[in-house]
Amino acid sequence: MSREPVLLSIDDGLAHIRLNRPDAANGMNVELLRALCDALMQCHGTHGLRAALLTGEGRNFCAGGDVRAFAAEGEKLPDYIRVATAYLQNAVVALIRLQAPVVVAVQGFAAGGGGFGLVCAADLVVAAQSAKFLPGATRVGMSPDAGVSVTLPRLVGLRKAMEIVLTNPTLTAAEARDLGIVNRVVPDEELLGAAMSLARELAAGAPQALAQTKRLLWSSIGSSVEAGLPEEARTVAELSGTADAREGLAAVIQRRTPRFIGR
Repeated sequence: MSREPVLLSIDDGLAHIRLNRPDAANGMNVELLRALCDALMQCHGTHGLRAALLTGEGRNFCAGGDVRAFAAEGEKLPDYIRVATAYLQNAVVALIRLQAPVVVAVQGFAAGGGGFGLVCAADLVVAAQSAKFLPGATRVGMSPDAGVSVTLPRLVGLRKAMEIVLTNPTLTAAEARDLGIVNRVVPDEELLGAAMSLARELAAGAPQALAQTKRLLWSSIGSSVEAGLPEEARTVAELSGTADAREGLAAVIQRRTPRFIGR
């Protein structure tokens, strides 16, 4: 398989975007995020695109940010996060504003701003029965990114969103479906086939009607996603420079409970 961090194929009006860092649980570093934005821009520029499917190679859809890449930046992490967050937010907006409907297929973990955020920015989500969903940001001394602070409350309501992002439960696929984060749950071995079938069903629909309906529904959530992103990005970059954020990243890598000191 290609070593490119994101793979894109477009066939008969259907785009298939694949996150391709399986050995790192498709963890998001700047290289992957830049490639994801490039792939989505190609989708935006493809005449006649009728649907898109986003998947992750390997055992996990996306485990969020690449904590090892983050930890390696040390005190330079805020600058790295600003670049990464800019690409990530561009990707989220590109998914939401793509005229063609977007289906996401989730196996393993959809975690952190990267994995969980892409799920929240999708139009339809199909999850494997064993899939798990975890926002995780506050657990490592950070705040939600990838538009989660804007999209999640619209999906599940303010109180439930507050509970999810503050207490970081690991949601099962069934729980995510019941909350409205996921549309369908299928047996693990049927995931790709079910997600591809749904994407093809959408691709066979009336493209202008689907595009305008998608636009209307995303626009109906009140303030636009774009309006909430600058403050979200500023907060994430600021928190990434704290000692608690560095401790949170170290704790994840060392598989231990973090010891936060409030700085």
